Amino acid sequence: MKKKVLVVDDEQSIVTLLKYNLEQSGYEVLTAYDGAEGIALVENEHPDLLVLDLMLPVMDGIEVCKQLRQKQIHIPIIMLTAKDEEFDKVLGLELGADDYMTKPFSPREVVARVKAILRRSGRVELKEPEVEEDFIELGEVKVYPEQYEAYYKGESIDLTPKEFELLVYLIENKGRVLTRDQLLQTVWNYDFAGDTRIVDVHISHLREKIEENTKKPVYIKTIRGLGYKMEKPKVT
Repeated sequence: MKKKVLVVDDEQSIVTLLKYNLEQSGYEVLTAYDGAEGIALVENEHPDLLVLDLMLPVMDGIEVCKQLRQKQIHIPIIMLTAKDEEFDKVLGLELGADDYMTKPFSPREVVARVKAILRRSGRVELKEPEVEEDFIELGEVKVYPEQYEAYYKGESIDLTPKEFELLVYLIENKGRVLTRDQLLQTVWNYDFAGDTRIVDVHISHLREKIEENTKKPVYIKTIRGLGYKMEKPKVT
């Protein structure tokens, strides 16, 4: 079955260009030209990924992203922006976007990023009921990678697709110091040209969900000048 991508942008030329290139790559493409229409399509059509412009009529991309996350809709989001300002990028990521691209961009790069995100955080197929569920755990954090489920102290954790991927990678590499560049290349699957703020934002989000005190984390430790390390909390 084809993966379904929703493109929301008020510029007809961009919508047409992205629709053509995505369809040529084998995706089913839905389109919308304002934020409210985009939210309605997400709720009714359940696309696998959303390409979302920042500046939209009726409701801008930031508000769309915010409302979707408030509705517990965790569709992967690539945010498009005509601005090259760090504030816009970080704000979008903090509100739950998984990636961003600055206009003008290459349609081929958009397709590549769509493929990368869907490949690493695609929808999970229904599992056979008789198959024992595989999981990984560290302390009181337990993750079922194939079921796309994570728990802390027995309670479900609400994660965006990219937060989930990052948590899985950190647990799989527990005890190892992982540099920000290494996390960018592995979890995001392409080069962000040293924009390590993306990693810091997602680490901050994870800490809010699995740390009792984010100022004194016991799971995800900052290794000054290097990056991060996830480890099992010491029993006191």
